Amino acid sequence: MKSMCLAAVLAALMGSAAFAETIGVSMQSFDNNFQTLLREGISARASEVNGVSVQVEDAQTDISKQLNQVNNFIAAGVDAIVITLTDTSAAAGVSEAAAKAGIPLVFLNLEPENIAKLPEKQAYVGSKETDAGRLAGEAACSLLKEKGKAADAQVYILMGDLAHQASRDRTSSFKEALSAGACKGVTIADEQSAAWTRTNAMDMTTNWITAGQPIDVVFANNDEMAIGAVQALKAAGVSMDDVVVIGIDATQDGLAAMAAGELDATVFQNAKGQSASAVDAAVALVRGEPVEKQVWVPFELVTPKNMAEYVSKN
Repeated sequence: MKSMCLAAVLAALMGSAAFAETIGVSMQSFDNNFQTLLREGISARASEVNGVSVQVEDAQTDISKQLNQVNNFIAAGVDAIVITLTDTSAAAGVSEAAAKAGIPLVFLNLEPENIAKLPEKQAYVGSKETDAGRLAGEAACSLLKEKGKAADAQVYILMGDLAHQASRDRTSSFKEALSAGACKGVTIADEQSAAWTRTNAMDMTTNWITAGQPIDVVFANNDEMAIGAVQALKAAGVSMDDVVVIGIDATQDGLAAMAAGELDATVFQNAKGQSASAVDAAVALVRGEPVEKQVWVPFELVTPKNMAEYVSKN
């Protein structure tokens, strides 16, 4: 699907003050670093569009709480709903509720399971998770070749919440990228969910270190977990020169870890681009304007060589 032309959409939306819309927003978790960036981006974009206000709620990773928020938005008569799902398998129920109420719905960031069957006036805005995993896998292989470990490295994977398609896609495409070329001989020693959090990732990595097996690569499905892995490795006295650590998101904390020589690569996920596109799509749907069913914002590889370009992007 083609991406929306953001500049054109924004110009059209800002050009009219005849509309007044309220968008109900349910976020997966205010505590999640990247979700916070999305939330801030939604508020920033809404402030730029005439007549648009947002009501933002925290689902606290609780699907029951999130479904209640959606129902409350519907009962309150909001003009549109934007949601980052706590459980992507719940998407069909959310879609059905919004469709019955005649309220436009935009899924943001976490791909809904019913993405191929979205009803009218519904869309998904996000980035292709398989691209993130592929970019991370290619970077890992390149770094392993530099270290002379491409043939026999031991690789560990920290997955996000297993209820999220992003976790599964990032992990599977990372492994496919490794097995596609010079790094096909590496071993995936273990892969476990750390549920997107730094603390869980630190605990999981500590367990791997305690087991006494070599750790050549840690790939984390997000920067928060990558940082947790770094903290565990450093606490155990492991030299960061000996381990390749890769994350996803290019958050400020992730880039700080890269500047410190602790994170070897990350994959920029454009929070501002995603959140702006979600607001633009929601307003366009309310106003009867055409919107692609799937709006894609590209991932980009970030390394120490180009990290300066991304310092202010997330």
